[in-house]
Parts: sequence; structure tokens; C-alpha cells
Amino acid sequence: MRLIIAIFLPFLLFFTIGRPIAGIVCLILQITLIGWIPAALWAIYALSQYNTDEKIRAAKLGD
Repeated sequence: MRLIIAIFLPFLLFFTIGRPIAGIVCLILQITLIGWIPAALWAIYALSQYNTDEKIRAAKLGD
């Protein structure tokens, strides 16, 4: 679900993963049509980093 949000509404993804300032910067980038693609790529990258951080956090709690 978050991947779809990252592609169509990149700025919203940053708010869902707890990075509101990055979400505002992404929204400014996303306002231009040319900036939409870099904003979507940035959101997908941030989502992958968030998922990795969550897996690491879960592994540490499992120890």
C-alpha cells in the first residue's frame, strides 16, 4: 500500500513514515510536473530505508 502512495502521492508517504519535514520538501518538489519523478524516486528510496530500519528494529527486539 505504501508503495502505491510513494508513486502517486510521494509527499504523503513521508508523513506516514514519520518524516514530516521531508514530506514538505517533497511536496515543494512535487508541485512541478518535472519534479514528480524525482519526488517519487526519493519516496520509494525512503520507503525501502524505512522497511530496512523496521526489520533491524524487529531483529533487535527478538534477541
